[in-house]
Amino acid sequence: MIVQRRAVTAVLAAAALLLTAGCSTGDGGGASAAGEPSATGGGTRASASGKATATPPPAKGSVKVVRTVTEGLKSPWGLAPLPDGDLLVSSRDEGTITRVDGDSGKKTEVGSVPGVSASGEGGLLGIALSPSYATDRMVYAYFTTASDNRVARMAYDEKKPSGEQLGAPDTVFKGIPKGVIHNGGRIAFGPDGMLYAGTGESGDRGLAQDKDSLGGKILRLTPDGEPAPGNPFADSPVYSYGHRNVQGLAWDGEQRLFASEFGQDTWDELNHVKPGDNYGWPEAEGKEGGSQFHRPLAQWRTSEASPSGLAYAEGSLWMAGLRGERLWRIPLDGTKASADPQAFLEGRYGRLRTVAAAGGDRLWLVTSETDGRGEPGAGDDRILELKVG
Repeated sequence: MIVQRRAVTAVLAAAALLLTAGCSTGDGGGASAAGEPSATGGGTRASASGKATATPPPAKGSVKVVRTVTEGLKSPWGLAPLPDGDLLVSSRDEGTITRVDGDSGKKTEVGSVPGVSASGEGGLLGIALSPSYATDRMVYAYFTTASDNRVARMAYDEKKPSGEQLGAPDTVFKGIPKGVIHNGGRIAFGPDGMLYAGTGESGDRGLAQDKDSLGGKILRLTPDGEPAPGNPFADSPVYSYGHRNVQGLAWDGEQRLFASEFGQDTWDELNHVKPGDNYGWPEAEGKEGGSQFHRPLAQWRTSEASPSGLAYAEGSLWMAGLRGERLWRIPLDGTKASADPQAFLEGRYGRLRTVAAAGGDRLWLVTSETDGRGEPGAGDDRILELKVG
């Protein structure tokens, strides 16, 4: 395991003390059905009673496609909404980041990420804005190189010419196993200001249960790439383990972390993530397995989901399905599903890669027909704006 070591500030250490004091003990059982930034919580804090702190949403929801924001994208993967309403989107295969005007849909290439080696499911994957983006203008990217998967940050200067707006990448974390399959790739800054990354086991199943490996994990890092203070295993970036391929991360209104995960042949999963918990792979898939494994709050046949992106809005989690070609709504009651998951947009837009909160009852949804497994046609891939309830 190779980690770029940098100094951790006293402020982060103090934040860690608050985090460890507030982490949830949660429930490891899961239900059978199936964020919003702040300075505390580590993504897992629940109410003192462990029960829901808000009225669950209705059992049945709704989705309306408001508009097509843009189209003609090539292998889009990661999405990062900018403060002014525009969007940054990464291209897995081309290794570029493009800015999309949130009103007109006009696309402007920001730049290429050096060192991206796109092959199979690898390439330029998740992107995220620094928690201090207003002052540092840093964009973080998770990508595959010739030797590993890694996270780097780059200064974004929109005043420079198109295609030249990204600064040189500063690698903050490296050594994540790479493969033709199961590279994970989703990154997001949590309510605690720490960087979370979903990784895959790269086709080597045993890595998921090896706590000394970075494969098949959810990692929690400082913005500088250090193991975050308060992590469950000493001097380790590992936050949870026993994962197969995590490509969706989202926090609810109570700062609890959830993750979507690809199964093998039987069950895809949606999990409530607790620090230090074992999610079973490859010993268990879905809700099978013993009490030593954290059972998912929802599971699906792989033909119905193959989940990638995950977002929270209007009291529900919204999960994008690739093979399933549908958007799933999972209403929450605390860390359980309050009703059966409900599918929307089935087969209407093809493979769905990324879903991101757009504020209030709105979501951004990114399609994935040009990833080598879809059926690209007129317009190729697009970004949609949704109104949900």
